[in-house]
Amino acid sequence: MARGKLRIYLGAAPGVGKTYAMLSEAHRRIERGTDCVVAFVEHHHRPRTEVMLHGLEEVPRKEIEYRGSTFTEMDVDAVLARHPQVALVDELPHTNIPGSRNTKRWQDVEELLAAGIDVISTVNIQHLESLGDVVESITGIRQQETVPDEVVRRADQIELVDMSPQALRRRMAHGNIYKPDKVDAALANYFRPGNLTALRELALLWVAERVDEYLNEYRSEHRVSTIWGSRERIVVGLTGGPEGRTLIRRAARLAEKGAGGEVLAVYIARSDGLNSASPKELAVQRTLVEDLGGTFHHVVGDDIPAALLDFARGVNATQIVLGVSRRRSWQYVFGPGVGATVARESGPDLDVHLITHDEAGKGRGLPVARGARLGRSRLIWGWVVGVLGPASLTWLLTSVTPDVGLANDMLLYLALTVAAALLGGLFPALASAVVGSLLLNWYFTPPVHTLTIADPKNIVAIAIFLGVAVSVASVVDLAARRTQQAARLRAESEILSFLAGNVLRGETTLEALLERVRETFGMESVALLERTGETAPWTCAGSVGPEPAEVPEDAHVDVPVGDHMALSLRGRVLPAADRRVLAAFAAQAAVVLDRQRLQHEAEQAKELAEGNRIRTALLAAVSHDLRTPLAGIKAAVTSLRSDDVEWSEEDRAELLAAIEEGADRLDLLVGNLLDMSRLQTGTVTPIIRETDLDEVVPMALGGVPEGSVELDIPETLPMVYVDRGLLERAVANVVENAVKYSPPGERVLVSASALADRVEVRVVDRGPGVPDEAKDRIFEPFQRYGDSPRGVGVGLGLAVARGFAEAVGGTLHAEDTPGGGLTMVLAVPTSPQRPPERPHVSAAAMS
Repeated sequence: MARGKLRIYLGAAPGVGKTYAMLSEAHRRIERGTDCVVAFVEHHHRPRTEVMLHGLEEVPRKEIEYRGSTFTEMDVDAVLARHPQVALVDELPHTNIPGSRNTKRWQDVEELLAAGIDVISTVNIQHLESLGDVVESITGIRQQETVPDEVVRRADQIELVDMSPQALRRRMAHGNIYKPDKVDAALANYFRPGNLTALRELALLWVAERVDEYLNEYRSEHRVSTIWGSRERIVVGLTGGPEGRTLIRRAARLAEKGAGGEVLAVYIARSDGLNSASPKELAVQRTLVEDLGGTFHHVVGDDIPAALLDFARGVNATQIVLGVSRRRSWQYVFGPGVGATVARESGPDLDVHLITHDEAGKGRGLPVARGARLGRSRLIWGWVVGVLGPASLTWLLTSVTPDVGLANDMLLYLALTVAAALLGGLFPALASAVVGSLLLNWYFTPPVHTLTIADPKNIVAIAIFLGVAVSVASVVDLAARRTQQAARLRAESEILSFLAGNVLRGETTLEALLERVRETFGMESVALLERTGETAPWTCAGSVGPEPAEVPEDAHVDVPVGDHMALSLRGRVLPAADRRVLAAFAAQAAVVLDRQRLQHEAEQAKELAEGNRIRTALLAAVSHDLRTPLAGIKAAVTSLRSDDVEWSEEDRAELLAAIEEGADRLDLLVGNLLDMSRLQTGTVTPIIRETDLDEVVPMALGGVPEGSVELDIPETLPMVYVDRGLLERAVANVVENAVKYSPPGERVLVSASALADRVEVRVVDRGPGVPDEAKDRIFEPFQRYGDSPRGVGVGLGLAVARGFAEAVGGTLHAEDTPGGGLTMVLAVPTSPQRPPERPHVSAAAMS
């Protein structure tokens, strides 16, 4: 019997319409004459889903007794006995009631598939086993019911049921997913826009990966070698040089221009292990490409262009990014280079980008001194051409070619001398000139095979040859020196330009500048030392690298900056030519240090100015807002003490109530002023200990009218780790503010819930709300929002609440209340000794 086929509707969150889509597919198949039954579908009292069940045959469920209650599960035996063509099985990750045939519903489905029955099922992305940790970090809820990824991957068809977070929240708010009494809690917790966006991204990426697998399988089965540009995959060829960072960033920008772009950086090493790449630079580039969302690959291959193209075609890449070759012009005689070869052989389906870059990169240092300017390999080739070249040419002229004349022989030897000068400089060229003149005399000047020259004209000719050879060698060597000097001056100018630009823009910290010095000159450590006087000890203003010098005498190189500062480097002794640029670094380091100190002083001045502003506002508040309740108290007391008026008991009670109300208002205002003063001066010292939230929050409601607050604090919440007194004051201020702005007859809702490693207290009011641009401003001291009248407070309640929340390690921010109003969210950490209890969310409740 052939195995049945599995089709899965995958969703990012409950309510996106997976079950509805499954039932719609069932109706379409029944219309086409397919025998389709409902093995298990839960409509969760959703009207639209319940309507879709009409007209579908349902297999009776199996009733199971468990702990005194009766539950229903899918009757696998009944479905097997009915043996339809297609069975609908909802909620694939569901855990069956103990006593069922199998532990998991996906195991029931495996039995149906093995019996040749096609199955259509549903799964939410958060129930995939491999994504459990990721989903927990996003939502704070650990999914207890999961399904192995392999079960879902083996499905013959996977269809994504997608919906934007905004549309899903609207569907939730309209009551189409959960009952109305659960909507606010769901929107404020699991169905927050950030959670839904992250879950949607997970679902899209997981399905995209599955689509890639299908595509690769198809290409492999049908032996498709051409590239299908279904999405942009950009391969970056790295050499291990510093230009790799530029290439990676350019490739990332190219990938951003297309939907679903992907960057794959590849370094190709030769099989013999010989390469000139810097392991440190490759490690930096690996980190960079991974930070940008790409992947790093290490490939072995002796033919670099072929290996690069094979890799690109293997991953179905659409573009290759390479750096312009760093070779000199004469080196192209040995071949066109990797970039040109890849571009020529890439074909019409693979684009190749050659990116220009600056060779003077980090860690490269300045061009080396004159003695080593050509490099070891060039010097070796220069000596080979200068010494062995004339010998090879002599053998060729005497044994293979006919006599071409002494003048032509001299020109050929002169060409070898010029080649030796181009490769190895002056000394190989001089050697070539001397050896060539001797060979000319011995083999081609009569009498041959002797050093004697019979014809005086030949003496003049050989002398001219030697002079011309030495002159050409000198000119070529001088040109090489000038080229090297120009390159060095260019490198110096670029470094100095970098210093001037970054320092003037304020983009370089002292540590970053010292790190630049260390990398540029290849040092182990760099330190900027300073002292207050000639006899004062040296102190370190900043350093990078291990074991920096503590005094200038301990450094390999030190550059004085003024009378009381020095830049000290340890690692090696630098040539005199490098000290000019090093002196510029030292001067800029002193400038950066001065700027940092000035910035620190400016911040201190800003703090003083802020303190002055607060004191000014405090005086204004005291002069007006505190005088208002005092005036009321004074008037009431004066009236009570008046001898010419006979007050009734009701009047006396009303005046005494006015005195009490004014005193309470004064107590509140003075308390907030003192609290803000403590926060501004940094004298708040919280005493952190484990606390039950359901004991703190009710105590904070003493200052609001009875019946104005609805409390919903579950007893199952974990212990919070806070200062009880500060938390109580913070909650009290937030609740009093909410009650103040709530419409008459509307109660403020105070609820709490556990999310990951914190507990959130949400204070929800149905007042006028606050626009987004003012949500942060309402937490500033002495701020009243809207048309609040003078005398109702000095605008410190929310500022004090946020200060106390941050003092205990929590946060306080404002959100819009669905349907209108403002919600204050106070998040505090749970006890570190015991992780928070997370609610068990079943697959039935989350689908």
